[in-house]
This record gives sequence, structure tokens and C-alpha cells, in this order.
Amino acid sequence: MAEDKDHVMLPELKRQLAENKIDRREFVRYACLLGMSASAAYAFAGLAAPAPASAQTPAKGGTIRMGMRCQDLKSPHTYSWVESSNSARQVIDYLTQTGTDNVTRPSLCEKWEASADLKTWTLRLRKDVKWHNGRQFTADDAIWNLKRVLDAKVGSSTVGLMKGFLLKEVETGEKDAKGNPKKSTELWDAQAIEKKDDFTVVLNGKSAQIAIPEHLFHYPLMILDPAENGEFKAGSNGTGAFQLVENEVGRRQLFKARPGYWAGGPHIDQLEVVDLGDEAAASISAMASKQVDALYLGSITMLEAMKGLPHVQLYDTVTAYTAVARMHGVKPFDDKRVRQAMRWAIDAKQTLQVSHKGLGLPGEHHHVSPVHPEYAKLPPVERDVAKAKKLLADAGYPNGIDVEIACRPQPDWELIAVQNMVEQWKEAGIRVKINQMPSTQYWEVWTKVPFGFTTWAHRPLGVMCLALAYRTGVPWNEANWSNKQFDELLSQAEATLDVEKRRAIMAKLQAIMQDEGPIVQPVWRALFTYMDKKIQGFKMHPTGYMNANTWWVKA
Repeated sequence: MAEDKDHVMLPELKRQLAENKIDRREFVRYACLLGMSASAAYAFAGLAAPAPASAQTPAKGGTIRMGMRCQDLKSPHTYSWVESSNSARQVIDYLTQTGTDNVTRPSLCEKWEASADLKTWTLRLRKDVKWHNGRQFTADDAIWNLKRVLDAKVGSSTVGLMKGFLLKEVETGEKDAKGNPKKSTELWDAQAIEKKDDFTVVLNGKSAQIAIPEHLFHYPLMILDPAENGEFKAGSNGTGAFQLVENEVGRRQLFKARPGYWAGGPHIDQLEVVDLGDEAAASISAMASKQVDALYLGSITMLEAMKGLPHVQLYDTVTAYTAVARMHGVKPFDDKRVRQAMRWAIDAKQTLQVSHKGLGLPGEHHHVSPVHPEYAKLPPVERDVAKAKKLLADAGYPNGIDVEIACRPQPDWELIAVQNMVEQWKEAGIRVKINQMPSTQYWEVWTKVPFGFTTWAHRPLGVMCLALAYRTGVPWNEANWSNKQFDELLSQAEATLDVEKRRAIMAKLQAIMQDEGPIVQPVWRALFTYMDKKIQGFKMHPTGYMNANTWWVKA
């Protein structure tokens, strides 16, 4: 059977493309999710597939030094930071890989097939992958990891993505402080994750889900060696291009190449990660003095200084990267009118200009980006101070409110955005005190502070953002927000392939967020970084992922 006829929904996707109901990039993304190869999907859509980062033959050897925080790496399945995953992903692989073009392709999983109803996904694993210790990679390894990240006791954010597909809620027999029953999750069926043979895994869902291949690239869903019981450290086993040989939290990490990586490369001998802290000045100095050759992410205050360094190249990309000021449901935020007032009192366009020099898009307070294929355009929430004041008065706060927001001083744009919003809120009688915390301290309490400003990385689909951050009871629901109608609509959206129908559901979800949701979202930020021009083979990923196996050093 021809590759482009494997799934019964592909003809419908082709019809929608022909009738201009979806654009060509949307076609490519959804066709690939249904198992069509990226090359075939790009060709059918009449688009040129992304070219390699360099057409030259990669040189061999050398060391690349990258400035990035050196974080605690011991528990990959519970990572909350992209930086942690960027270190570990040099050693550990994923079942799939979503590229710089937001298209998901095979990785340890050689190909996949979805049933007509999108409830059953068959994952066919590569047979040519060996662990660093020489052991064959098999279905048992994949299944152990999948079951572990979905175990509620582990606390992986993957639960948020898979809850509607593979999990069910169960009573724990305990009660919370308000006397309500505490609930947990478990696999909805004993055969939810099934081994067909040594290289075939079947996911049997309770409902339809289109985004399974993208969920398998969620950054904590790394495929670890089961023998290490979920831990990762220097010397840990992996299937990746490098071995972690030195790991000093807060200072330095050293990765040495392992020849013959199944996915190609690595070309360099070693990758050294240097912790430069959070201050932009330290990163500028390190790049200027060539102490490091690359940075994980650039900051706004670096822009002018970096322009003066002739050996440095800027890379940037459009993303759904953001940060949200989120409110717990405690006074005064337990009244949705107060949450609405917080939104009406800010000018997102001005905040974008002040905090990020206009590089990005203004936020719309629903955490679905215009770059997401299912984004629905709603009437804009333009600043209305009088409306904000009336909402506060109607909620019982005619004289305004006094609250405190926790945030990080770095990256610099976050604090600038918070400071700008504080000035805007002030005009509506919303008096906000800023509590600056070092990044490491903030991430210890980010789900606990009543009011906090939290970075959220890019995801290729809007439903992924909503599932991770706002679905009832999931680990990354930092506001502890719960809305039954929202949960039901989210599950519907996840199960809907038709882009038009999905967008109609998304419009309802976005409207609920603007009406009742727990966030103020000022901006969608562009993502950028800097590298020495001698580094070849690098492409900017919209989530900031770094895959050093493709990099090489030009003499």
C-alpha cells in the first residue's frame, strides 16, 4: 500500500488542502502525525522540505563549549526545565522527534500507525539501536518508560498530556483540607500499553487522540535504561550520541562523543556545558572573550552588545514561548471578576514592546498561540481600566486590592514585563508588590505561590499547552484550576482531526480561559540565541532544544 494511503483520514486531509480549508503547513503536520513520512507530506503539499543546516561535509573533532545552566539531572521523567533536558538529551533519546519545522518524525520509534478512530496507536521500534553497554533496545524498554511516566507516584507532567487518552481517575481514600475526596490516576485498562513483540508497542486509548507522536517528544519523556530505575548521572547508560562523564551542578558538565550513533554523528569530540548564571553581562563577556562558543538562549539586553561581536551569529525563530501571571483560587483571586479585572487592566502590546522590544506577539490570555494550527481568532482584549475597576467593585473591592507576585529576575524580559504590568495594574487600583526570587528558588515553589509569573515553553499544538497547564489535577496545573466543561472540550479537541472542527472547539476553550481562566498572558516571545560562526549544523528550535550530534566546528 502506498505510504500516503496508510490512514483512512489522509484523503480527507488532502480534500481540505485542495479546498484551502487548511494551509500547506497544517497539512504536513497532521499528515505526519498520521504516519505519512515528512518527505512525502512536503512533496504532496508542494513545499520544499527543510534543507540541512549545512550542505558542507562536516569536519570531525573539536570541542564546543555552550553557556547554559547546569542543573540537577537525576530525575529526567520529572524535569521542569528545558535546560535539564538539553543536557540529558545528549545521552538519552526519545521515541519521536519534533523538528525545527514543528513536524514530528520517527526517532527510536521507526514508524507508527493510528487506527481509523485514533484510539489505537501502533509504535514500531527501530531494530538497529543498542544501549551504550551493548544491550539491544527493545519494546520492554519503551513500555517500562511509558508506564513509569504515567505512574501518578512519579509525578511526571506527561500525565497531563495522556490523561484523556490512557488514564482514568481513581479515589485515593483520602480527603483534602476542605473534606473533598482526593483523586489520583492510573492506566484505564490493563492492556492500555501492550507489547505485541520485541519491537512493537501498542497504545490502546479510551478515547481518540491525534497528537500521540508529539506527546512522545514531551521533554521529560526520555527513554531511560530501566536498570537505572529512573535516575540519571555521570556514566549513565543511554542510546544517544554522547556519554556524560562529568557533572557538577551549577558549574560544568562534560559530554564525550560515542562513535557510530544510530541517528548520525556526532561530529565533535566533546560538548562542554558551562554554567554562566542568569546575568546577561556574564554571557556577553563569555561570548566576547570566546570562553564559550554558544549560548542556550539569548536575552533582550544582549541584543546591542552582541551586534558588536564580529565572530557571533544570531539565530532566531517564531515560537509559542510565553510566560503567564497565574493566580491560585484564593482571595482575592477566587472571584472570576477579579481575574478578569487583572486581564482588562493590562496593555499586552505595550508590555511586549517594553519587555521584549516588540519581538513576538501580544498575548490574548488563553495560552493558544497564533502559531498553533488550531488557534481561533477571538475579539481582542483591549485595555479597559474603567471596566477593570467596575469588575473589582462588583466583586466587593471598590478600593482595589493588594497582592504580591513572585517572579524571577532572569531572564531579564520576565522581570521587565512584570514591572510594566505592575504599573498598568496600579491605575486600576490593583496594587502589586514584586517578590523577586532566584530561578532555582522560584522553581521549587512555582506551583505553590498564590500569584506567580511562570515561563512556558513552546509546544507545537495548542491542546498540548492547555493539557499540561490547565487540565484538572495534572502535575503542571500550577493554578490548581479546575473547570469540568473545559476538561470535556479539551478531550474533544484532542480527538478531532478535522482542523476546522477542532478550531471551533478551541474557540470555546479560549473563550473559557478569557472568561474564567487563571492567567494574565502579556506576550508570546520570539526565541533567539547566539553562536560562534565557526559552529555549523545548528538550527534554532522553537522550544530551545539543543541536539549537538548534528553540530561541527569549521576550521
